[in-house]
Amino acid sequence: MKKRLFIAIQYLEIGGAERSLIGLLNAIDYTRYEVDLFVYDHRGEFMPLIPKAVRLLPEIKEYAAINRPIKEIIKEGQIGIAFARIFAKIQYAIYHKIHRPKEGSGIFQYVADCVTPFLPSLKKYGTYDLAISFLTPHNIVRDKVKAQQKIAWIHTDYSTISVHAEKELPVWKSFDRIMAVSEGVKKTFLQTFPTLADKVEVMENILSPTFVQEQADMQEVSDEMPGIDGELRFCSVGRYTSAKNFDNVPFICRMLVEKGLKFKWYIIGYGGDEALIKRNIQQAGMELVCILLGKKSNPYPYMKACDIYIQPSRFEGKAVTVREAQILGKPVVITRFATSSAQLTEQVDGIIVPMDNEGAAEGILAFAQNPTLQQQIIAYLQSHDYGNESEIKKLEFHPSQPSPFTPHG
Repeated sequence: MKKRLFIAIQYLEIGGAERSLIGLLNAIDYTRYEVDLFVYDHRGEFMPLIPKAVRLLPEIKEYAAINRPIKEIIKEGQIGIAFARIFAKIQYAIYHKIHRPKEGSGIFQYVADCVTPFLPSLKKYGTYDLAISFLTPHNIVRDKVKAQQKIAWIHTDYSTISVHAEKELPVWKSFDRIMAVSEGVKKTFLQTFPTLADKVEVMENILSPTFVQEQADMQEVSDEMPGIDGELRFCSVGRYTSAKNFDNVPFICRMLVEKGLKFKWYIIGYGGDEALIKRNIQQAGMELVCILLGKKSNPYPYMKACDIYIQPSRFEGKAVTVREAQILGKPVVITRFATSSAQLTEQVDGIIVPMDNEGAAEGILAFAQNPTLQQQIIAYLQSHDYGNESEIKKLEFHPSQPSPFTPHG
């Protein structure tokens, strides 16, 4: 008999975690598992990429309202969820005023705690062998799903954010296992939650080289990224958020131009920092050099077209795009953030440059002017398999823990 697997995620817009989920879904053996996917809000460019063998559960309006504008859900009559979110904001504002935390995601746990009681139960779908909460809020899988075993995922470098640890701990503690996407993510998570050491494992984001290569060959992008003799093409992919550090790219570009480098830097993505990035492009006078290509449902042809892939992030959990660029045989440059050593092996399958703008520019310039090192890295990438579909085996029940566990209610 097939095991029943439940997976929950907020939506499937373009993002690293969302791409990682598609990779996981493609790696599952559907002769052994029946998979129910619960997407709270049925939106996002990756919705069509859900494998046909997956049963996509119907959207439920209360869950879809978790991230939508409060005014909008009030008009729809979802007063309970609207006021729960307002109350959560008030609670967090008080906490923030007292503790003055650095930039973080602490508010999400406040919202989850307040909103979850207003969400309908998902126990009508029966008891699952395994339930996965792939992104926060993890309260939903904890409280609304019945399963023999439950796993929560960590995609974030906890050294870079501020959370209310005492408030989050009971949620994490309620899961049987916790999957971190890298050793670095596991380490920083346990610095915040040391008592959870026996629950945390590492399961890397699953990527299929075949899928990435097929997607990369689907379209020609020379009109948007023309190849010009003597001019390098850089590419970056990610949400326009503070974490990705795209707001500093225009100033790095100006330094590189001043040093005589001929190039274009193309950035693919979307998000709240778009206006800031555009202002900085104008301020730096880099309108013809730093080019925003916007949201692309399939970024791989653009990554394939570039000469060097650059991930200039302030922090990352495990950057899916770095591994995807390596699959495509592209030399990769990343900045030196807390978990950068888990992203690549320096001077072997990529390079790491300083985080500050001047240091980043110096490092990028040195690499751009070193075709020998670039070719060495390309040769290494082409001779190594960056697929990791075998990671899916880590979802199996532990031999020391015969299935099933006592069902979670």
